[in-house]
Amino acid sequence: MSEALKTKLTYYGISPWEIEVLYGFLNSRFTIEQEEIENNDENYVSFLKIDIPLAFNEAFFKWFDFKRWEKVKDVLKEYKRRRGTRNPLKIIINFSGKPRIVFIVDVIEREWFNNAVEKMDFVVELLQHHLDPKKIPKDIVEVDYKFDVESIRWRLDKAKSKDKEFSFRGDVWKEIRKENDE
Repeated sequence: MSEALKTKLTYYGISPWEIEVLYGFLNSRFTIEQEEIENNDENYVSFLKIDIPLAFNEAFFKWFDFKRWEKVKDVLKEYKRRRGTRNPLKIIINFSGKPRIVFIVDVIEREWFNNAVEKMDFVVELLQHHLDPKKIPKDIVEVDYKFDVESIRWRLDKAKSKDKEFSFRGDVWKEIRKENDE
């Protein structure tokens, strides 16, 4: 099955050793493509994007193996530890599916960063509620989550359709108007 499933790692500021450790945990389930890019965000010394070609759901965790997922989370937390408090790290994990689920981990404080990584898989239990067609804008292709340190949990952040973007604030989705929209 790993022959057909390709995942992509896009990164900068991550050492070859660090990528090799993550590669080892993913390689048993996926064919991996790697791309080291130039730093494109001066706010972060390190960046990692993982594109997972499967939907974010319980079936993924059963197939991937929960113990292996725990090891991946440990690697991500180790990346943060190695950078210290002054060197921000941003991680984006994209799960395919309808809609695509995206986790953005960009918390500066290590304690909160680790908490975010640990709680990521808990969102599976909330998806049915969050993706309720009565509550979410129509024709959404992507839903982004960001970790909220004040409430110590993952929160809906944005939703995107082919031609619109929405922001989730309070308990309401609001369309984000582009500057040239009137």
